[in-house]
Amino acid sequence: MTQNRRVALITGAATGIGRATAVALAAAGFDIAINYSRSEAAARETAKSAEDKGAKTLLFRADVSDDPLVRKMLSAVEEQFGRLDALVNNAGTTTEIKPQDFDSLTAEEWDRVFAVNVRGVFQVTRASVPMLKKAGGSIVNTASIVGLRPGPQPLPYAASKAAVVSLTKLLALNLGPEIRVNAVAPGWMEGDWMVRMLKNRYDDLMARRAKNTPLRRCVSAEDVAEVIVNLITSNRLVNGEVVVVDGGYAATT
Repeated sequence: MTQNRRVALITGAATGIGRATAVALAAAGFDIAINYSRSEAAARETAKSAEDKGAKTLLFRADVSDDPLVRKMLSAVEEQFGRLDALVNNAGTTTEIKPQDFDSLTAEEWDRVFAVNVRGVFQVTRASVPMLKKAGGSIVNTASIVGLRPGPQPLPYAASKAAVVSLTKLLALNLGPEIRVNAVAPGWMEGDWMVRMLKNRYDDLMARRAKNTPLRRCVSAEDVAEVIVNLITSNRLVNGEVVVVDGGYAATT
């Protein structure tokens, strides 16, 4: 099947940044392929929200660390839409082991985080390249502020996001001129992810961070999605960049 509407694939699109990006790209005129690994009900909610903005959608369940399944996902995208104009590598995972608790962090836990957060980015990108090259497409990876500077995040998560930053630049070098590759690095973001990390300290610590941020609030998923959409639809000479989305906190502290 071929079509004139642009198409975007978003990994980890069931909730958070992925969902916000799917809805924002749908509003910008894209049809949306929605990847998820576990949360089918939430992914269907994302699809409904994107469809309400006029998009056709495809739901595909796949762990991005599973390369054969990733390749099946891209085949499904090509079969349904016939093209791919944008890829948002957003799927990610973490661990709840505290950064100072070295002894509790097993090799299996470290490898699990890297398999999704780093190898998954590469595998989805690799499978997407043929269609993206035909379209002159764009890739945006979800990194994190802790991939650029130390923060109170679990060690494998922070290290994996630093790897995403490096991989973004390497992909930008090697996929040009047909494909642009950039990344976003959100700061402390409102929502379920930080609730899981901060637990009963969430309200207090988020309020404190907002107070110390020049724009006086923490990041929302919609803030990050807005930047992702801009990187995809405009900024035609921006390539290999990592855009920090944190209201100016990292730049001023």
